[in-house]
Formats: sequence, structure tokens, C-alpha cells
Amino acid sequence: MKTKLDYQFANFKQAKIAYTVSGKGRAVVLLHGFLGSSKSWETTKNALAKQFKVICIELPGHGQSDCFGYVHSMELMAQAVKAVVDNLRLKKYVLIGHSMGGYASLAFAELFPDFVRGLCLFHSTSYADSEQKKRDRNQAIRIVKNNHDIYVRATINNLFNTHQLKHLKKEILVTQQIARKTSKRGIIAALEGMKNRPSRDVVLHFANYPVLFIIGKYDNLLPMQSLLDQAEIAKHKDVLLLEKAGHMGFLEEPEICIKQLKRFFRKSFAPYKKL
Repeated sequence: MKTKLDYQFANFKQAKIAYTVSGKGRAVVLLHGFLGSSKSWETTKNALAKQFKVICIELPGHGQSDCFGYVHSMELMAQAVKAVVDNLRLKKYVLIGHSMGGYASLAFAELFPDFVRGLCLFHSTSYADSEQKKRDRNQAIRIVKNNHDIYVRATINNLFNTHQLKHLKKEILVTQQIARKTSKRGIIAALEGMKNRPSRDVVLHFANYPVLFIIGKYDNLLPMQSLLDQAEIAKHKDVLLLEKAGHMGFLEEPEICIKQLKRFFRKSFAPYKKL
């Protein structure tokens, strides 16, 4: 089923998961971050769809996708992604997960490893939340319950390189507009799910496919050095360090990200021997 926005829907747990499909060729799956949607990837999707089949999936509680209870675990998000790729009858694909989408990608790679040809952690991490981060998420849940708008505004601004905010007004505005459409219930369920996710370093350690880490030098959420250290876990790794970006590199430095992703896809789909 399609709408005038070109959305399609996969059935999942007696509800629906929204997604879009663009282009033709080998399949790449884009998973947005917290407070995002498929629209977050617009520039990236348009560029990649010239050479690849690009599937943008809206994770539970975000965009046009339904909510599923009060906690959206990363495992549940991974299962929702699997419902979409199965609906499309895809067998092998590269996963690109931004932030929370990276957590869902890692859960997917753990649950369904035979389907993954490559994994990109786009401003994301395999580490679990620290105790302080868990407390921060609990505080965020309290704020969302009291004032959804204030929380969204403060959160979105913090995603970008704070030294470049005046040059990123359009990108910030679009990101805020997408975030405001995320329901209070969807926000809280995602915060609960992220708070309780386990560490998945083991996925990176045993991955027999290429893993790309895209890291922002001025990321306010995930420190650059922590992610550079984490990249050493993966056997078949590539690292792109964005010199001007915060946590939204695909909007802050889109050209270099698109170029690196295309290179990574070619590497991921090339014949390789499992080690």
C-alpha cells in the first residue's frame, strides 16, 4: 500500500511500520536516530538512490510508524526492521544506523547476522548507557511528560556543532519540525528502550563484514575519542572523522558522508571470504 508521500507499510505485531523505497540496485537500509524519521535522510537518500536501492525505515513511535507498548527496546526495533526487509523479500543488505538507529542496527546484526553485508554506525556506539546517562534519560522522560516542546527544542540544538549553529539554521529548523511530530508516547518509549539496551561490543568483534564508523569531532553526545577507541574492536573497519560536524554529519557535512557511504557500499557488496 502506498500513499501520496510514497510511504509503504509492513505489518508488525498487528500494527504498521512505515518505510520508503527509492532507486534500484543493491539494497541499503537507512535507520534514523531518536526524534527523526525517513525525512531526516532526504539529501542522503536522493544521492544514494542514483546507484542503490535505498530503504528508509521509520522506527517504532517515529514518523508514520505505530507505537508498541511503553518501551521500544532495540530488539523490538530490529524486529520491526526485519518485518520491512522481509516484506520487500530482501536477502542481503547494508545497514546504516544514525545514533539510536545504530543501536537498532547492532541489535539486528546480533539477531539476524546472516542478512548483513555491512554495518555503518553513524554517530552511534555499541556501548550501553552509563549509570549517569541512565539518570539523564530518566530526567528527560520527566521533562517530556511536562513539556514536550521545550525538550525537543533543547535536544535538537545540542545535536549540532555548537560552533556552527548560525550556519545551520535551515538544517536545525527541518530537524526540529521532524522531531515535533514525534508523539510524547513515542519519545518516552524510545528513551526507555535506549536506557535499557545492553552493550553489543561482541557484535563488532565478531563481524565478518565491513563496519564503518562515522564520527563527529564536535559531537556533544558521543565523545570523539571514545568512538575512535571503539572502532578498534572491529576486524574490518573504516573510520570517517568529520572535522566540522557534531552529531548530525549527514546534514552538517553531507557531501563527504555521501562519498564515503558509496565507497563503503561498494566494499560491502564486493565478494569476500569470511574469516
